[in-house]
Amino acid sequence: MTSAVKGVNSYTIRNNLLMGSTMTTLQITLPDQLAQEAQRAGLLTPEAIEQMLREAVRQRALGELRQAMDRMHAVTGTPMTEDEIQAEIDAVRAARRAARGR
Repeated sequence: MTSAVKGVNSYTIRNNLLMGSTMTTLQITLPDQLAQEAQRAGLLTPEAIEQMLREAVRQRALGELRQAMDRMHAVTGTPMTEDEIQAEIDAVRAARRAARGR
């Protein structure tokens, strides 16, 4: 699969099957100076790029979790009991079943 991704620099993503694992080839276009600095710093190796991407994904997930926690803390009122929560879940499930039955 090849797809162009919009942005300041373009790159191509391809999936390859390698020894039973799906691997993705990533081709990026960078300004020469940045590419040279990244190369000298050892940041353009597959291992370094994988580590940077994993960390970025982890940081994004952590940020989303923090935002969700902030939204939860912003809710005012009395906390629901377990029975009230279960009643809400049951009501949603019943509404979904009714909608499917139409």
